[in-house]
Amino acid sequence: MARSIKIKKIAELLNAKVVCGADFIDKEVEQAFASDLMSDVLTLESEQLVLITGLTNMQTVRTAEMADIDCVVFVRGKKVTPEMIEVANENNMVLVECEYSMFRTIGMLYEAGVSPVY
Repeated sequence: MARSIKIKKIAELLNAKVVCGADFIDKEVEQAFASDLMSDVLTLESEQLVLITGLTNMQTVRTAEMADIDCVVFVRGKKVTPEMIEVANENNMVLVECEYSMFRTIGMLYEAGVSPVY
């Protein structure tokens, strides 16, 4: 059984910066999915999901919007754009910037009890 974790705890664990959606960091997630291929994200049928990616463009935020993903963690020190923040704010989405690699980020979240989608 998946254990839920608050988005603010994810940001703390990853020593990451919440770029937008600070009002929603008490939301909980149970699963994580890591990908830079947004077509793979669209195949998911999961709730309470955090997306971990290094792809910083509008397609990522639009894909998260379509997939009802509340939180996106951008790894490898990637920075979000003002346009991404605008769309995320319109959709009550939390965007987080993390300096760690995707591999390290996934490992840390898994160790904290976040389950993989599959």
